[in-house]
Amino acid sequence: MSLLEVRALAAGYGDFQALYGIDLALEAGEVLAIIGANGAGKTTFLRALAGALPLRSGSVAFDGRAIGGLPAHRVCAAGIALVPEGRRLFPSLSVEENLLMGAYVRRAGPWSMEAVFALFPILREFRRRPATDLSGGQQQMVAIGRALMSNPRLLLCDEISLGLAPVIVKDIYQALPTVCGQGVSVIVVEQDISQALRVARRVVCMREGRVVLEGAPQSLAREQIAQAYFGAVAQAEP
Repeated sequence: MSLLEVRALAAGYGDFQALYGIDLALEAGEVLAIIGANGAGKTTFLRALAGALPLRSGSVAFDGRAIGGLPAHRVCAAGIALVPEGRRLFPSLSVEENLLMGAYVRRAGPWSMEAVFALFPILREFRRRPATDLSGGQQQMVAIGRALMSNPRLLLCDEISLGLAPVIVKDIYQALPTVCGQGVSVIVVEQDISQALRVARRVVCMREGRVVLEGAPQSLAREQIAQAYFGAVAQAEP
């Protein structure tokens, strides 16, 4: 049995439907990258998994348990944590206090304040500072650490490289093997296709709310990815 099984998932906002019949499975210990243009439905999919957006139809099973339609705090308690796009840190709280907020719904496991500081040592130095006073990359580390403090089995990362310098992105992604080594599976939404291909065991491309391509990075040609990403490309005139 897969750790995560999604079947015929549909979701949206008001009268707008953003996802159409998504089928997806994730194995324990796997890193899955979801790519696609803006508006493809990637963030909506993560929010639906995390319980931040109600399902219109379909099902989500996690570790053999049906969780589709549960509120976000119960999904988190089941072992799924979301690192949201834009980080969403609490500006009135320090780095340490933001991390402690992630432990509000806490499961047994290896992640603690000290474990997060070991993963991102710069945060120990800034632990008393307001989290939003840090650089963008450091704030992203806080957001990841906050999610890990709940000791998830599945970490959902939404655009963690967005707006960051390449050297900072490299530092953040270098932490992923350590995270996975603690028994955490990862789904990462990523605009940087090259980065997604480097870190993932499997890549899914979404377009207009549907999965249009799926496979191991080494099995997907760049032309396949480009066509899935942008849609049919007109043939040049001879």
